[in-house]
Amino acid sequence: MEHIAAHHGAEEDALMTDPGERLRNSLTAGQPAGVEFESPIAAEAMRATRVLHAADQEPFPAPGRIRVITIANQKGGVGKTTSTVNLGVALGIYGLRTLVIDLDPQGNTSTALGVEHTVGTPSIYDVLVGDSTITEVAAATTASPNLRCVPATIDLAGAEIELVSVVAREHRLRRAIEAYLSALPPEQRPHYVLIDCPPSLGLLTLNALVAGDEVLIPIQCEYYALEGLGQLLSNIDLVRQHLNPGISVSTILLTMYDGRTKLADQVADEVRNHFGDLVLSTLIPRNVRVSEAPGYGQSVLTYDPGSRGSTSYVEAARELAQRGARLAPLAAPQPQRTAAPPVAAMILGEPATSPGFPGPVPR
Repeated sequence: MEHIAAHHGAEEDALMTDPGERLRNSLTAGQPAGVEFESPIAAEAMRATRVLHAADQEPFPAPGRIRVITIANQKGGVGKTTSTVNLGVALGIYGLRTLVIDLDPQGNTSTALGVEHTVGTPSIYDVLVGDSTITEVAAATTASPNLRCVPATIDLAGAEIELVSVVAREHRLRRAIEAYLSALPPEQRPHYVLIDCPPSLGLLTLNALVAGDEVLIPIQCEYYALEGLGQLLSNIDLVRQHLNPGISVSTILLTMYDGRTKLADQVADEVRNHFGDLVLSTLIPRNVRVSEAPGYGQSVLTYDPGSRGSTSYVEAARELAQRGARLAPLAAPQPQRTAAPPVAAMILGEPATSPGFPGPVPR
């Protein structure tokens, strides 16, 4: 009888065990959770546990050097802001110091990260047009202590006009980032700087391309997303030749993938055939939770950590980090090439005589 009572007591203890603890133990052991975890709800709970307890897991590997990544695509609605936010949060919660710079006047990145960006808030506008530093305007986020955000306000909409007559206008952001990094001790410098661009090829995007070392291009898995991509790549080549010799397209991220349609597979295959290893193996699916999260001032990782969208962005960030770990440190800063003023005007499509740079612009 004592043996039976002890047996029942052990069963009761097992039943009283925290389900989250049991999930964490199964994940730690690297073994399948078993029959009781094979339902869709249990699978989602497992995914949520991975994200919610990211601090207890192995952190993402640190990059070989600070990565300044410009996330650009002149087409709107392809997932630039969503990818910037969720990749930034994923990198942050998995142990990598990350700075997100919102360069879109709409301020959607700031909204999704819960950072104040009303009129009058110190923002990236004050850095580009005024004398503020990134240190002064960067704000902490609630998503992770490793993640900071430089907000954008509606004032940024007028920055392109105000910068027209400024000397070296296309280098303003690069110089601000370099000053920010040099002012920090090495152990506090971010591993990643992610720059979210507006859906255009104007002066703000040009500043981001000059500031970055790499370009990440989100591509929606639909036909129209491929149109205009050639113009973006052409402008990146112009920037590389005349303004920023170190810039390159390092990553392609396929977003809004709908596995129910043959079109999504065709677009994904076409992009992979053209760009090869630049394309991340992780696909970002269409997921309503990804769209809902900004309405609550959150990323999808904090809004619904068990969703497919959250899992996909974590895996994309992991892949990004693993690629970064293979990068070799820069031996020495590359010499800054002085650009002929008409080149910037040509990229921006300005008239033959630019107010900032008098003289004919070659076409």
